[in-house]
Formats: sequence, C-alpha cells, structure tokens
Amino acid sequence: MNQTAQVSTQLRWISACYFFFFAILGVMVPYLGVFFENRGFNPQEIGFLLAILMATRIVAPNIWAMVADKTGMRAQLVKWGAAAAAVSYLTFFYNGSFTYLAISLTIYTFFWNAILAQLEVITLETLGENTSRYGAIRSFGSLGYLVFVVGVGFAISAWGTEVLPYVGMALFIGLLLSALPLPSDKVVTKKRAETPKLVLDKALFWFLLSATLLQMSAGPFYGFFVLYLKQSGYSEAVAGIYVAFGVLAEILMFMLAPRLLGRYGVNRLLIVSLGFTAVRWLLMAFFVESYLLLGVSQLLHAFTFGLVHAASIQFVHRHFDISHRSKGQALYASLSFGVGGALGTWLCGMIWGDGSGASLAWVVASVCAFIAMLAIFFIPGSDKRTGEV
Repeated sequence: MNQTAQVSTQLRWISACYFFFFAILGVMVPYLGVFFENRGFNPQEIGFLLAILMATRIVAPNIWAMVADKTGMRAQLVKWGAAAAAVSYLTFFYNGSFTYLAISLTIYTFFWNAILAQLEVITLETLGENTSRYGAIRSFGSLGYLVFVVGVGFAISAWGTEVLPYVGMALFIGLLLSALPLPSDKVVTKKRAETPKLVLDKALFWFLLSATLLQMSAGPFYGFFVLYLKQSGYSEAVAGIYVAFGVLAEILMFMLAPRLLGRYGVNRLLIVSLGFTAVRWLLMAFFVESYLLLGVSQLLHAFTFGLVHAASIQFVHRHFDISHRSKGQALYASLSFGVGGALGTWLCGMIWGDGSGASLAWVVASVCAFIAMLAIFFIPGSDKRTGEV
C-alpha cells in the first residue's frame, strides 16, 4: 500500500474515532442531567456530578500529554484510554449513591478525557500541510453527536433514562474498535526543541483566558439544557431535535471554517463568535418559549463551538513546536473544557436551585461570553492568514 493510500486509510479510522468519541458526548452531556434527576438527585448534586465530567479534563489530558510527548506513543495512548474507559464505564450500570457515582464518573472520565488531545495531534500530523482538511475530518464527530443526540432523545421518551448506560457502553466499544487499527509508530521528536520549554506568552495567556471563560458560559447548556427545556414544556425528543439542529449548524461551519480562517484570521472570527455566543445565552434566558428564537439560539452553535473550535485548534497547533503539541492541546483542553467547564457547570447548579434561578444562570453565562470576547482584544494583532496569531 502506497503512502497516500495509507494516509487515506488512517484518516478514515481517525474519522471513526471522532464519530464515536463525540457520539458518547451526545449521549452523556445533554441527557446526564435528566438521568441523574430520575435517579433522585437534586440540581446541586447534579451540577457537582456534571462538574466531575469536566474537571477530569484538568488533570487527565496533561498527564497523558507528558507521556505522549516524551514517548511519542500517541496512538497507543488513544487505544489504552479507550479500553480503560470502556472497562471502567461498567460501574455506571449500578444504581449507587451520590458518592459511588462521583467515584465512577471520576475513574472512567479520567481515561476518556485523555483521548481527544492525542487524537487532535494525530489528525493534524497525519494531514501534514493539508490542515485545512481538519474541519472535514472533525465533522464526523459532529455527525456522531447529531445522530445519537436525536436517537437517544427518542429512546428516552420510549424506554426511560436507564437506556443511557447501554447506549453509552456500545459507543465506548465502538471507539475502542475504531482506535485499534491506528498505526502504533512512535512520533519522533527533537532531543532539543527550538522552544525547549512551554512559554506562557501574552497571546497564549489571553487566548486561554478567553477559552476558559467561553466554556464557563456553556455550563448551563452542557449541563442543564434538556432539563431547562423540560421545565419549559418540551419533551426529551423535541429537546434532542433542537440539540441536533445546533450540531448540524456546527457541521456546516466546520466546512466553511478553512475559508473563513484564511480570509479573516483567528482574532476577528473569535470576536464575532464570542459576541454571538453572548447573544445566544440571552435568547435562552428570555425567549425559551419561542420555537423560532430557540431555533435561532441553536443555529448560533455554529459560532459558539464550530468556528471557535476550528480556530482554537489551529491556534494551538501552530503555537507549539512538534515536541510540545500534545501538551499544547492538553493545556487548551484542561483549562477551557476542564477548568472552565467544571466551574461553569458547578456554578450553574448552584444558581439554578429548584429551577427559579434558571434565567439568571443564562444571564451569567452571557456575561462570561462577553468578557471572553473582550479578552481577545488583548491578543497581539494577527496576520489575516489562517492561525497566524
């Protein structure tokens, strides 16, 4: 098999990994709140449990990244992480106490959250100079999320929330089977990189602060969106359709992102996207009863996640030397999705209360997104070409 065919085959398996990884997110993130509610937990306990899902991203990616950058065994770590996550996920089937579930979530998400940063690096290094194709590869993850967020919404309506662990287990097995064919060749890194140490320069500082604030703002969406729609009179199936609508917009944006990044650059697109995100959360706070405006808010997911993520991955990839790329992606994931996601979800649970604080939680989210937008203005000016910040 020639090199072009090998790369093409590897990209297909990488696409499958993205599909199953984000399909798991499509099952766990929107519906875990409902799942925990039906197991008898209150909003504060739900917020804490969901924060664990995010908090393990603070530690896990960095630990695995240090191993990956030192050994070059990135594909192997994806395989080991998928296998360990699948095995430890079995604990989720038992209807245990709050403490039991907290421990269960901590263990299996520690392995699961170690996978994505390595997968991002493998993808970009496999693409080489063709990094503009990243959006097309990553869109398979969005497709997995789309399919399962709709399907599980209908499944819960038909069979109840206890269907969740069975679907999740099938997807973890799918992720493992997709990771196994990835080549196990070690990545050769320099003994002495041009940038031997990770340097927290001004651009990286403001970028990471903005990314963290953005994920804090997403706390109500990732943790309580389906519950919020249920409280507003929507069914789980309808809520799943709205989530899917947002993911569809995200997929389309991934297709457009390379052209937009090449024309406008990272800074401008982040400012626009974060501004739209602040507006989006205000629509959620005050117009959830409107089918039309709820749809508009979900359409803005193209900016909240799609364009922001495409720009951010390019920024991190270009900002770090090859010997530090796993650590760079891990740093981005741990601070934004980890610290930001955990704080946002926990804070939302505290504000939410019995549901009376729901609107306030969305307003706080909007403020966080607005501050995240302001942080981008402090990043030194960038060239209009993709990712040169």
